[in-house]
Amino acid sequence: MADIKTLKEAEEEVVDSFSMYDEWLDKYEYLIDLGKNLPPYPEELKTEDRLIKGCQSRVWLNYEVKDGHLYFTADSDAIITKGIISLLISVYSGRTPEEISSSDFSFIEKIGLKENLTPTRANGLASMIATIQTVALENLKKSYGRAEKYRKRSLDTGGR
Repeated sequence: MADIKTLKEAEEEVVDSFSMYDEWLDKYEYLIDLGKNLPPYPEELKTEDRLIKGCQSRVWLNYEVKDGHLYFTADSDAIITKGIISLLISVYSGRTPEEISSSDFSFIEKIGLKENLTPTRANGLASMIATIQTVALENLKKSYGRAEKYRKRSLDTGGR
């Protein structure tokens, strides 16, 4: 069985991938390719409640929780934005809420993405990050709430 990369390893892999390109035009092409490789997103999930607020382009983000891990799917109507959300979910999909909420997303700074985007796209990137963090925090609260209920019930019943 293949080893699953740690979050830090996944972030470093992105930094390494971007460092292969000297010019930002090449990095944009790489982003576009990432977006093209995003799995198809079902039309029925393109709903208002899944739209990321603050993006100039339309970006939909959906997630599922499986075995305590968050799995993201996404789509966008703009090719660069689709690449950006693809990049984010390639790093964060399959992670626990704890991992995501403790991430500082510093790999974005390391690859120079934010400063090489237009101001509106940079705002969109910030909104995508904030949405992923919010999903993680909400699920973290839910899991702690379940753990607390279990702990209390266990104490109340003497561990039975």
